[in-house]
Amino acid sequence: MTTWSLADGTTLKSIESLFKKAIKILDMKPFSVHHCTVLDKYNFLSFDNFVNFKNACFVYKVLNGLAPPPLQEFIKRKTVSGMCVIMLLFGVSSRLLNVGEQGHMALLGHSLAAYISVLDRERLRKLTTRILSDTTMWLCRLFRYENGSACFHDDDRDGLVKVCRLVINARYQEYASEGYTVLSSKQPIIYQSASCRPGLAQHLCTQLGLPLSSLCTVPCNTVFGSQHQMDVALLEKLIKEDKEAGKLPLLLIANAGTPGAGHTDKLGRLRDLCDQYSLWLHVEGVNLATLALGEVTSSLAAGLTPSQPVDKLRALPLWLSLQHLGHSGVVQKFRHATSLVEDELKSPVVLFKFSQEMSAGEGLTLWTLGEQLAQLVPTSGVDVVELEEEGTCVRFSPLVTAAVLGTQQEDVEDLVVKLMEVVPVMDSTLCLIQDFREQTHRHSPSLRYIEEHSWPGLGAVRYEPQADGMDEIRRKQELEKINTELLKKLQELDTDIIFSSGSEFGREEDCIFVGMVTEDVDVCELVDTIAALGRDIVESGRLLENMTEVVRKGILEAELQLQKANEEKLIEEGMLRQLPLVGSVLNWFSPVQSSIKGRTFNLAAGSLDSTEVTYSTKAQAGKLSLQDAPTSSSKRLPGSITHLV
Repeated sequence: MTTWSLADGTTLKSIESLFKKAIKILDMKPFSVHHCTVLDKYNFLSFDNFVNFKNACFVYKVLNGLAPPPLQEFIKRKTVSGMCVIMLLFGVSSRLLNVGEQGHMALLGHSLAAYISVLDRERLRKLTTRILSDTTMWLCRLFRYENGSACFHDDDRDGLVKVCRLVINARYQEYASEGYTVLSSKQPIIYQSASCRPGLAQHLCTQLGLPLSSLCTVPCNTVFGSQHQMDVALLEKLIKEDKEAGKLPLLLIANAGTPGAGHTDKLGRLRDLCDQYSLWLHVEGVNLATLALGEVTSSLAAGLTPSQPVDKLRALPLWLSLQHLGHSGVVQKFRHATSLVEDELKSPVVLFKFSQEMSAGEGLTLWTLGEQLAQLVPTSGVDVVELEEEGTCVRFSPLVTAAVLGTQQEDVEDLVVKLMEVVPVMDSTLCLIQDFREQTHRHSPSLRYIEEHSWPGLGAVRYEPQADGMDEIRRKQELEKINTELLKKLQELDTDIIFSSGSEFGREEDCIFVGMVTEDVDVCELVDTIAALGRDIVESGRLLENMTEVVRKGILEAELQLQKANEEKLIEEGMLRQLPLVGSVLNWFSPVQSSIKGRTFNLAAGSLDSTEVTYSTKAQAGKLSLQDAPTSSSKRLPGSITHLV
């Protein structure tokens, strides 16, 4: 069960169904009976708690040396602030587990919530009520709300769904008794900014059973103000039109930090507008964390307290984290994150992009810059976002990433340094792209320039030698072989330029992608080097093919000559010498000297020659050496050994 608990939801659903049927069979109950009755009768664990129990048993066995050695690598022991923290590494890299002390406290909270959920109902009610009230009090104190209610949920959109249900119950007095029929008299309208996160309002309508016509998207400013802020004047016009049409303006979703750019709507004017037309103002965004840094003059309280004790357990991880950090610790983390941005009063989110003025560098998008910065300074937390107006931008949002990655001021300074190093390289690459294309065309048709705009580098080339008389399959094989060998030789060069196959960047096959270059690179020399290495590979391949053909012909000729020599030997010696017993006696009385000569193959001349000349030359050289050598005396000297020649 410990292994199956790591499977996907579809697999676990089948196992859970089998689990429920098994306990019903155990109690001899029909399948129509709910399994909870059997669980309560025998005090069994539910399926989810049973999985957690088996995982806990597995951790115990590993820590006490009772588990098989191959399984012990999935459990790691780490000391955090004097506490022993056990980390489960089921398919998760250790890099992702570096979440800090408060992260470990949150993980501990989830584990405790699973354990507490099996307590009896009365104890569970008392404990969860205390946890929920303490957590709500901490949050109200942290954000300076006098009277507030907290809602804890797994999906970040469920809170808004509960708010909308609350507003519908408040605005439609007969909703509790009449249901959705009361909505037909006055259709509720939900307003959202065009810069809200995609799919939020659609999810809201789906969960509430409202038609999409109840959703009204308010455009952002087009003339005055930020292009990411809601147009307040247009919003007021839309509200008036809806009221005149007999509709009921219900709720306004505003941003305190848009998902992409981190901009904040004009909340003051929106608040006045909502008070004027009796709309519920719902504000969401990462910049709401900055409310803990200053005074809040007023508050909005909503009755969002859950009624089920198990639902209240969702507050346990946050409760543990707040107890661990304390009020000052949470505020300090918010303050540290905002201090990493120089202009923290406007928005703690920084967006920047590389100005691309040359059309030749379409492939050098901000994805390249963002990915390089993320690799060079991983603790900075920079990422790449797509905005409707600005296009691709690099985003630095410390309120989201600083606490998890442990971003410090030194990391920001390092990010600036790396940015100043990467940008000149991108700029020089853009300037040399056209020159690289022209120099490649100079070596046409053997060297071909490949148009691949998605490649973040100088360009892509393919070496295409002449392939006369080859079929398509053989030609592709030769291209793959030559360009693979060429890429290998280029990667062995002593240079800072990166060469790769770039298979993930385009559909073209058997290409060589040249990475970014500095301004001191000689593009003409670079292209000449690529072309020269390609020619050497082709010529060496042809030489090898010719040598192979010559060797093959030489072997065939040698086989023919040996066969001919054997036939001549048979004729010369006669048939009697070929008989096993007679031939041995005859050869003993009358030996016959073999006339078969050896063969030697000359690779340079490509010819098959006889070894008779070679052996005769060596024999003559051996005789001369024997004549020149002094003969040893046969007289034995004292203490010496007689050497006979």
